[in-house]
Amino acid sequence: MRVLVVEDDPQVARVVRLALEREGFEVTVEESGGNGVAQALTGGYAVMILDLGLPDLDGIDVCRAVRAVSDTRILMLTARDAVEDRVTGLDAGADDYLIKPFAPQELVARVRALSRRPGNLAHADQPVTLGGWQVSPLRREVRVDGQVVELTRREFDLLWYLVQNPGVTLTRDMILDRVWGWSYGGGSNVVDVYIGYLRQKLPMGGKYPQIATVRGVGYSLKLPSDGEGC
Repeated sequence: MRVLVVEDDPQVARVVRLALEREGFEVTVEESGGNGVAQALTGGYAVMILDLGLPDLDGIDVCRAVRAVSDTRILMLTARDAVEDRVTGLDAGADDYLIKPFAPQELVARVRALSRRPGNLAHADQPVTLGGWQVSPLRREVRVDGQVVELTRREFDLLWYLVQNPGVTLTRDMILDRVWGWSYGGGSNVVDVYIGYLRQKLPMGGKYPQIATVRGVGYSLKLPSDGEGC
């Protein structure tokens, strides 16, 4: 699995490279934001580890540039530990945030977790058709009866996780881990909120799939032939 590291500090880059290569990852290191963006857009990287304090471009700008055209998972690695900095990074499209100094084993664990989440460039864009829905993972596009339905990044991640597991009961904790990441510090009610968003935006029932509530546990995507959910 390929990981792109964009870090201008040679010592930090070396620690990150060695920690990941010991675990079998294929690592590419770039020292500037511009080269990092260019390398990310070549495709094939499951995760991008991005320093915020780069010599040419701010890491936030790099993150936005990559996120605009790529679905590679982004882990921000930085000495900026203020809540405002973390919020800015996540709003720019980062999937996770790790503060320097860090333990190499925690970095590896976070990279593993991110690489398991849906929507990486490693997935071919093979649209999945479920009744009147068509979901394209690489384009991050959902069509209902041929018409595009606009979803936010998080809404799409949640929908894609459900689509990948039709008929499977997914607990709120499972959804939080895969869609929000294990480091997410909020409550599990955010899952219910986003399920509500999907139910508002997508037609359900009849010829369409629907997201059924499994009371006290979580949710399951029922295909049109599975009958009605609740």
